[in-house]
Amino acid sequence: MSFSRRNFLIATGVAAASTTVLSACSSDDKGATDKNVPSVGKAKTMNIPVGTKADSTGPAPEVAGAVKGGTLYSLDQFDMDHMDPAQIYVATEGAITRPILRGLTGYKVDDKGGCTLVGDVATDAGTMKNGGKTWSFTIKDGIKWEDGSDLSMDDVRHTFERLFASFVTEGPRYVQQWLVGGDKYKGPYDGKHIDSLEVSGNTITFNLTEPRADFNYTLAMPGYGLVNKKQDTKEKYDKRPFALGPYRIGSRDIGKSLTYVRNDHWDPKTDPIRNAYPDKYVFQFGFELVASTDRYIADKGNDQYAMSIFNEVAPERVAQVMTNATLKKRVLTQVDTVCYYWPINTTRIKDVKIRQAINYAWPHQQIQTINGGPATNEIATTLLSPVTPGYEKFDLYGVDKKPGGDPVKAKALLKEANAIGHKLVIAYQQSDTQVKVAVAIKNALEAAGFQVVNKQVDKSTFYSQIGKLDNGFDLMAAGWSPDWPNGYSVFYPCWDGKNIGDGRSNYAQLNDPSINKAIEAASKIADVEQANKAWGAVDRQIMELAPVVPDYNKIRNWMYGSKVGNVVYDPGNTCVALCKMYAKK
Repeated sequence: MSFSRRNFLIATGVAAASTTVLSACSSDDKGATDKNVPSVGKAKTMNIPVGTKADSTGPAPEVAGAVKGGTLYSLDQFDMDHMDPAQIYVATEGAITRPILRGLTGYKVDDKGGCTLVGDVATDAGTMKNGGKTWSFTIKDGIKWEDGSDLSMDDVRHTFERLFASFVTEGPRYVQQWLVGGDKYKGPYDGKHIDSLEVSGNTITFNLTEPRADFNYTLAMPGYGLVNKKQDTKEKYDKRPFALGPYRIGSRDIGKSLTYVRNDHWDPKTDPIRNAYPDKYVFQFGFELVASTDRYIADKGNDQYAMSIFNEVAPERVAQVMTNATLKKRVLTQVDTVCYYWPINTTRIKDVKIRQAINYAWPHQQIQTINGGPATNEIATTLLSPVTPGYEKFDLYGVDKKPGGDPVKAKALLKEANAIGHKLVIAYQQSDTQVKVAVAIKNALEAAGFQVVNKQVDKSTFYSQIGKLDNGFDLMAAGWSPDWPNGYSVFYPCWDGKNIGDGRSNYAQLNDPSINKAIEAASKIADVEQANKAWGAVDRQIMELAPVVPDYNKIRNWMYGSKVGNVVYDPGNTCVALCKMYAKK
């Protein structure tokens, strides 16, 4: 469901994945046009280890040269569909809420691009017992909500119990599925607690149904941000969450703007993760990529203090910006962990030959060009990104040899399936770039013998709409990278039959017993190397059924104004680190 998920290498010895740092590729790299174009396939990985109790102690390290005060702005396409942490499963929603929401654990970014898992409101990154089936977290003193009230253990318990409420449909499901008794619990609103959450003093203990040595990484997800029990307005909380971080919501005009102002009750001594340099953030929505890029290039007025959470350099402006040394200095370039793909609704397209025909016909090269070329993306043939442990290079549908598509092979498969003229309804986000992509896809699939109907879907509610079981779509744009270490958080949420349901991430509604069994088996392998091999095999097994078209792996290029200081990447949350920026004087 999310357009991006996080993905990293654990240094605990029990599980692994990766996050990337930018690495320049050589001039002979496939798809590269010059030696400064980054390579997804050759991007390096780095460890995100578990920090100590000292690492979890605030305040966050100061940013060299940073000054306090001023206002930072954003220029982005769309507002957030969700701000209730329980509903957050999209990277942009997670990114924009980092200044206001806090969790039990989180990611501490250093000045060298490194990242460490630490206790956020917890005193450390947690204590594991019983082989990983029991986890305990002790809460720091002095943490207050935006109204000055103390963070209570009732708030902490309530945060995790409300995940089971019927209105929570779109956030991560890990805690709900792992807590003992979670299969029967209906939430706290009838006054009942779940027994597997135990509170003693300032410590909360989670009792899980299975060993999860990586549970502390799971809780760092924005979807497990803390909620004030007394301020819980259930469904309405999505529009106005209560703040625990250094900022709070000052005003919001949904679809147009969102303003953060300082939370005077935030104590930096309790927070090892967040700095709070600007007095205010003003997030502005409704800007297509060309419009925002042109304003960054012009660099006038308040735009000198602007950055983007979602908007990158427009494909039409990539050459202009990336070949201009002056402009390129104001671009944060980062190889991401995401694989963008197009799930194929297997309840509507049951014949594997038809799904394979879609894969053969797909216009990968045209889409790569529309999105800005090799400087912005690399063609994908697998669900796991090349920077993810477990990645196995394979190409079942001849993409490397015919990146523009193979309409002859596709049409032959359609004939075998007696499906020439098969109608496809395709959902895509309503933006200038995606309109061009949709046209390229329509032309390629119709050349292969399909009949195609393209459906534009509003950007701000796109994932909510494609997440409905009866959405009326045959294909839909989506993307994923791991929530936390190992292939489990790619394949379980997106491709296991247990995750079919409204608001879930199995958009293809794939429910294949052999796939389900393979995912379960791989998740139980303790040896990292063997587990990685198993996840690579799961990737191939899924692609043989063709319930998806892997499209491309992303190289992100975020541009910003000349007076925005310290624009850096947050590897743990795979986004621009809002709480590390400052407004230059």
